[in-house]
Amino acid sequence: MVIRVKKLRGNAVVPKRATQGSAGLDLCACIDEPLTIEGGGHALIPTGIAIALPSSGYAAFIHARSGLAIKHGIGLLNGVGVVDSDYRGEVCVGVVNQFAEAYTVSPGERIAQMVIMPVELMECETVTELDETERGEGGFGSTGR
Repeated sequence: MVIRVKKLRGNAVVPKRATQGSAGLDLCACIDEPLTIEGGGHALIPTGIAIALPSSGYAAFIHARSGLAIKHGIGLLNGVGVVDSDYRGEVCVGVVNQFAEAYTVSPGERIAQMVIMPVELMECETVTELDETERGEGGFGSTGR
């Protein structure tokens, strides 16, 4: 299966896997100069690429890189980003610095990872009752710690 990638700027890096077994394709910062994110601050970082997924049965999910998150507190503003199959604009990554210390992103640095996954396109049906389950309406810790 192929994901078509369009470079929007000359310094854009085409996503690739760090190792053969990596689930995610690394996304790199397409910036001209270092970008410092102050502690508690956030930024929208362009990747310089647009993508075309194989069909509407797939979406791209943007995840934080664990090394950046654990070592430097750099996570995603929205938890997990979603790139829909029909989006053709630039893929950008909203990041947040969760630590007190500033972090500087370098041009070309790997800032997130993109995982392509199948999605089931379902319709919603309005009903007056739902089927009963053992759990029922219990939530937020109802099954234990």
